[in-house]
Amino acid sequence: MKKVLIITYYWPPSGGGGVQRWLKFVKYLRDFGWEPVIYTPENPESPQIDQSLVDEIPAEIEVIKTRVWEPYRWYKAFTGRKSDERIQTAFLSEKKKPGMAEKLSIWIRGNVFIPDARRFWIKPSVRFLKKWLQSNPVDLIVTTGPPHSMHLIAMQLKEKTGIMWLADFRDPWTNIDYYQDLMLGKRADRKHHQLELKVLKNADAVTVVSPGMSKEFTEIYNRNYAVIPNGFDTSDFKKTEKLNPESGFSLAHIGALVKTRNPLILWKVLNELCKESDAFSADLKIKLIGNVDVFVRESLQANELMDKLEILPYLPHEEVVIEQMRAQVLLLLINRTPNAHLILTGKLFEYMGAGRPILGIGPVAGDAAAILKETGAGVMVDFEEEEKLKHYIRSFYQKFQNGSLINSPEDIYQYSRYELTRKMANEFDRITSR
Repeated sequence: MKKVLIITYYWPPSGGGGVQRWLKFVKYLRDFGWEPVIYTPENPESPQIDQSLVDEIPAEIEVIKTRVWEPYRWYKAFTGRKSDERIQTAFLSEKKKPGMAEKLSIWIRGNVFIPDARRFWIKPSVRFLKKWLQSNPVDLIVTTGPPHSMHLIAMQLKEKTGIMWLADFRDPWTNIDYYQDLMLGKRADRKHHQLELKVLKNADAVTVVSPGMSKEFTEIYNRNYAVIPNGFDTSDFKKTEKLNPESGFSLAHIGALVKTRNPLILWKVLNELCKESDAFSADLKIKLIGNVDVFVRESLQANELMDKLEILPYLPHEEVVIEQMRAQVLLLLINRTPNAHLILTGKLFEYMGAGRPILGIGPVAGDAAAILKETGAGVMVDFEEEEKLKHYIRSFYQKFQNGSLINSPEDIYQYSRYELTRKMANEFDRITSR
């Protein structure tokens, strides 16, 4: 087999969406002639821990670890957080609104730690891996970001060793939804753009998760970007394929619900429908699984929906799969940000695998809406389409009452993790056979 070194910050037992993509590729790469080796921190600052994901690592996969130094201990002390509190991404504030210390910390993060707080792992990793590669040759190096410091490790290794390098972007860099919240000065903004351009120019191949991201990167640097989206693992759902949805009319959202993802129009519509129909009010359940921003809680309270609400903390992925299959309707909430049209969250594909109807709120001309339409897995309503949203919820509810709320998406196997690994392995073969 050919050998690929995968440099990733997120790896089990770390949990969350950042782990899933390359864990699943690694799970199936051997079937396509590639032996993966993982390089990851020994002591990462993980938003979540999910021990169930450790079981998905294939037998005898080599995992190399070195320690990383990060400034989070000082950040926690400065902002009054507990030392064991986990740091969430995208500025999610669960219990209180950001204060002055938090805002100053964000400014430091954006203007000092460039490209991110993992920058201090770059030099030690280059030094360690250069020596390791001398006695452990590989055919290809892969980096996955964010954090984008991973790309800078491989860029230096390529300069020193000449080994081919593929940069995989799970999210954009300077066009990520919270980039404007970093309070960047001109120097820092210029540095981020310079590093982004350098990575896009110097990598032997670049993969992205959505057509929109490919288009945006093309405007930064014109080259071929292979679109390999996230997906769902059929084996995850085979264990629970006989599950029936729960009894109430449950609308479930899986994953962090941050301020920019807060669906104000949905809470307003649900409040109105509850007032219009006692039966709807009695049946309605809102289930939020994952961390929920304080602004979301305030919106639910303002719309008199707290008695319909159930918030579950972060769950292991195997339990998340069960919750997805038990929901009557799955909520796909796109961040209301300038890059909303290109957001193609991995959640969408997991939802498709669960086989339940999907109700999306976001750009109707975006990448997520295109896949919902292509597969028939659900519907997308724009951020301001109140009447259309009300129509769809009424329709879902009527089918729920009639026992006919089912979903039969078409041609979704192309988004299975196995088929997507085949596509990624083909990209590996293409660049190493030059």
